[in-house]
Amino acid sequence: MKIISWNVNGIRACLRKGLEDFVATEAADIFCVQETKARPEQVEIEPEDLDGVEAYWSSAEKKGYSGTLTVVKEPAQSVKYGLGISKFDSEGRFVVTEHRDFDLYNVYFPNGAMNEDRHNYKMDFLDTFYKHLKKELKRGKSIVLLGDYNIAHTRIDIHDPDRLDGVSGFKPEEREWMDRFFDLGFVDTYRHFYPDKTDVYSWWSYRQLARQNNRGWRIDYISVSEDLKSSLKSAEVMMHIEGSDHCPLKVELK
Repeated sequence: MKIISWNVNGIRACLRKGLEDFVATEAADIFCVQETKARPEQVEIEPEDLDGVEAYWSSAEKKGYSGTLTVVKEPAQSVKYGLGISKFDSEGRFVVTEHRDFDLYNVYFPNGAMNEDRHNYKMDFLDTFYKHLKKELKRGKSIVLLGDYNIAHTRIDIHDPDRLDGVSGFKPEEREWMDRFFDLGFVDTYRHFYPDKTDVYSWWSYRQLARQNNRGWRIDYISVSEDLKSSLKSAEVMMHIEGSDHCPLKVELK
């Protein structure tokens, strides 16, 4: 099974940059999008245009903001669009689909850079989500959790860790949450295969030729619960694929 995740930073713009060709070439079983910045009625595509049979959209109440989309080749057994908490669910940050062997969480984590209120919102989101995941793992759930986490976990996941230490997305409390998340029972699929590889990033600022000079951050992840680790075949950060300020991620499971 092949799963791809991509923060497209506006699906309508990404469609103009060749998104349909990309998904046709990759032929993923599950294709997940974050930051659609659109409602389904604003996008003139059908599931088959994105190489699927069903498309599950979660849109923010605020127009042109946030949003997640999961496209599948085999319909999900069930679908949820949040945690049942309106202040998070109203921003379109979740599509949770139940499949035969796992639950898949397609999540666009908040960005806390705007101001202190948004940082506090992000930390509340992280704490609430951690408690939810802990409960689901205790229930025996197998989980794939992918998307834009908006956090660079370790020093090798950011191009200038000394200068950027304490910046939103690389704050000590955010990185500590990532430690707790992985200690809870999740595996960073890319680091599973490449624990020490450097200069691999998934997001670059549009400013100051950051992508051309590979001054990036690895803030997008595909993580799996420990029980799925033995099923991992490969993981890739697809840095060569353009069309957004993020690049896609790919994982294959047996």
